Amino acid sequence: MSAPSTTVTATKDGALAAGRLGTWDIVFFVISAAAPLTVIVSGAITSFRMGGIGAPGAILFAGAVLICFALGFTAMSQSVRNAGAFYAYVSRGLGKPAGLGVSSVTVFAYVALVVCFYGFIGFFAEFTFAELFGLELHWGVYSIAAVLIVGLLGYNKVDVGAKVLAVLLTLEVAILLVLAVSVLADGGPEPASLASFDPQNVFFAPGAGALFVIGFGAYLGFESTAIYAEEAKRPERTVPRATIIAIAFLGLFYAFTFWILTLAFGADGLIELARSDAFETLVIEGTGDYAGAWAAFVMKILIVTSFFACVLAFHNACTRYLFSLGREGLLPRALGRASARSQSPALASLTLSAISLLAVVVALLLRADPFLGLAIWTYATGVQGLVFAQAVTAVAVVWYFVKDRRGHSAWRVIVAPAIGAVGLIVGYILIVTNFEVVTGLEGPINQVLLLPTPILFIGGIIVGLVLKRRKPAYYASLTESVKVVPQPVTE
Repeated sequence: MSAPSTTVTATKDGALAAGRLGTWDIVFFVISAAAPLTVIVSGAITSFRMGGIGAPGAILFAGAVLICFALGFTAMSQSVRNAGAFYAYVSRGLGKPAGLGVSSVTVFAYVALVVCFYGFIGFFAEFTFAELFGLELHWGVYSIAAVLIVGLLGYNKVDVGAKVLAVLLTLEVAILLVLAVSVLADGGPEPASLASFDPQNVFFAPGAGALFVIGFGAYLGFESTAIYAEEAKRPERTVPRATIIAIAFLGLFYAFTFWILTLAFGADGLIELARSDAFETLVIEGTGDYAGAWAAFVMKILIVTSFFACVLAFHNACTRYLFSLGREGLLPRALGRASARSQSPALASLTLSAISLLAVVVALLLRADPFLGLAIWTYATGVQGLVFAQAVTAVAVVWYFVKDRRGHSAWRVIVAPAIGAVGLIVGYILIVTNFEVVTGLEGPINQVLLLPTPILFIGGIIVGLVLKRRKPAYYASLTESVKVVPQPVTE
């Protein structure tokens, strides 16, 4: 079925380099942002520890929900093409005040996540290189080095970063496949079981809320496919393909690898070990037992590079939000200028690097622990903020297409994304009500860390309404840094 539609693309002023990224370039950005190795080493064990044996089923269900959302999300990317994806989508679907609100939450969440990963890099690099190579350096050295390298890569052409992520991601997946093949070849201490996919253990377990906290958090950053629409080759095809490929790969790979852990240690044995004091190194030790000491050695190094890949992917995504909002005049307009040489959001990248460097330096001056004092609380705040933004965007996508399906089927742009919206709303509620699982903290500090999201969202809406009243011409120009071009949509 074909129908006329519209595609929103960047105008020439303040434009990013078009046609630079292919489907697999974007896939590498998204999967790297999810950091699959760190999810398996840390998130999987935490999920088993807090929620029980149903972790593989929960993560598969979360992936199905996100694919439903992605069907409508990527359809909208064909109509609204802008580096500030959530901002542009919510503005078109629910109105500009809501768009300003969700953009405030999204930028804050991305900045928090970028900062947190520098803390993780410092923490893991310090003990990894001390243990493996006898190199005794303070964690701050590793964190600052990572800021400088990411800043350099982010300043240059975006496809340079994509190539780096492709190499690192391939190594991550390879070492996990080594573990999986070794376990399948040797067998585990108990008979293989599919109890992990039993709905009773997934949806009705005492710790079901914790399962879905980890489940939705494991896909963090999948929405960034649309952020690269301005720089993609044939974005009307590239963005949808990259999004579905990324989510489907992550869902199947996570579920399979989580299940491999139940085979490696036994369903009962895994839960016992996950709830013991040895849970933090369980996957690494299991890799050493099944695949050999060399594999455990490599995995320890790749945990550090996995966090590096993660921070590079989030840095690139965050700079494009800063670029988009700068182009609109909602942030200093200098942030909306692309580099004449590389057509990358160079100043936005340098600004984010400066913020990250400042955060690391402040943590060093305060003698904060890189994990508990820098990484964990910024991670928790970023996770819940980004899932909130995803949920609002999901509602905006449905409302956008209710008014005009633009040639798409009702299943793709209304029914499926509505299922995704419900799933994301439920996911956000589960994260908020089980927030101590994400933070590892107890007491009122959890409520304090949740506050920025509603404050920024409501504050953004208020700013939008004030601009509409006091600066109607400027308000009317918002999201108009993109132009409408007729384009057929075939489905």
